[in-house]
Amino acid sequence: MDGPHGLGVRAKDFGLKGPRGWAFRGIGIDAEPGSLIAIEGPSGSGRTCLLLALTGRMKPTEGQARVGQSELPKQMAAVRRFSALAHVPGVTDLEPALSVAEHLRERALLQRRFGGSVRGLLRPRSERVTEARLRVDSALAAAGLDREALPKGSRTAVRDLERLEALRLSVALALIGRPRLLGIDDTDLKLSEAERAEVWALLRSLAEAGTTVVAVCSEAPDDAVVVSTRSADGPAHRDHREGRKVQKDRQDPDDQEDKETTDALAEAGRA
Repeated sequence: MDGPHGLGVRAKDFGLKGPRGWAFRGIGIDAEPGSLIAIEGPSGSGRTCLLLALTGRMKPTEGQARVGQSELPKQMAAVRRFSALAHVPGVTDLEPALSVAEHLRERALLQRRFGGSVRGLLRPRSERVTEARLRVDSALAAAGLDREALPKGSRTAVRDLERLEALRLSVALALIGRPRLLGIDDTDLKLSEAERAEVWALLRSLAEAGTTVVAVCSEAPDDAVVVSTRSADGPAHRDHREGRKVQKDRQDPDDQEDKETTDALAEAGRA
């Protein structure tokens, strides 16, 4: 039974075939609401495609999946309504020239325009402004981004942010919509060991607060529900009590990453 915030995620023999063959196949998941789910595997193993499929942005080819009470692929639109994405290259890219404040203001306006009810749009402007400010402040706090600690505060441009700060901003923008399922890509790419520990601490805190988190990574922490995309020949799901299934990469990592991104965007259609 789903809790008041996060949603359970379950899948059996889940697979997606793209223009260049199978992006992923034979995926099994059984995660409770409020879980931290790690999609683990090398670049090019279908990690991003699986993330987009579980959040209703890509249509799977075979198998079954359920997010909360919504079935995939039958109810992709419903899954998109209660899920959000962060830090996904080609999908949620931040604009380098815009400031942190401008990104937050834009997202709050979009949320009010497209994410709220008609009744909400008819409320007095002062109430709408106050609610938007509270949403932004709450999202920033949950993402662990302190605007005052940035070089120029809220006026800091994205291009001047450290990689970890940009990741936190992307997460904060996603949280403004108060999703029940949050998908985040490349959680440990080009980060130091200490920075990776900070990211996992952040994602754990979001899951503990009730939001189900699905995070793509090259190496998952032991306390996550881990879904491996290392093998395209069959199920490779484990939780923290099971051993890791390892398969040596046979392609150049950069070539794999380019292929994965290209396939993901081609299939997602920017849903």
